Amino acid sequence: MHTPQPITLASPAMAPGAARDFDFLMGPWRIRNTRLVHRLAGCNDWEVFDATGTAGPLPGGIGNCDDFTPLAWKPGFVGMALRVFSPVTQRWSIYWLDNITGGLDPATGLLYPPVVGGFDNGVGLFYGTETFEGRPVRVRFEWSQRHSGAPRWEQAFSDDDGATWEVNWVMEFARPVA
Repeated sequence: MHTPQPITLASPAMAPGAARDFDFLMGPWRIRNTRLVHRLAGCNDWEVFDATGTAGPLPGGIGNCDDFTPLAWKPGFVGMALRVFSPVTQRWSIYWLDNITGGLDPATGLLYPPVVGGFDNGVGLFYGTETFEGRPVRVRFEWSQRHSGAPRWEQAFSDDDGATWEVNWVMEFARPVA
């Protein structure tokens, strides 16, 4: 008779490399935001505002999340990124939730689809599709400078299936001064 062997799951400290891609983001941050006022409209007007955020791991090494609280932009607005790592595909799925939409598609009641991707040569690229002003657009998140102590995130939209991209939001992270 065969005796089943116990399954041993890696602890977060022993997780494979890709599962630790966002370790650089853990902890508190000051975030300088530069955001395009009107997206996919030929606009060149940008708004700049500060926010705070704190990132932390999810239990069992399944991912991480962070909060986003602007200091003056849209009073009362709170957002959150939920990042889930798939050990099977070695890819990340990133979901955005906020207290305006809940992160839920009103047509389905489900979370909006994530952007999916990973890191290569220090740069993280994540792609997805969403509906913007009634039309489908491609979305790209790019993480860079992650080991510099001052990581940078940017979001871009494409309404021509990725032939061209318009960067519409940039976040520059810095640790809070004590």
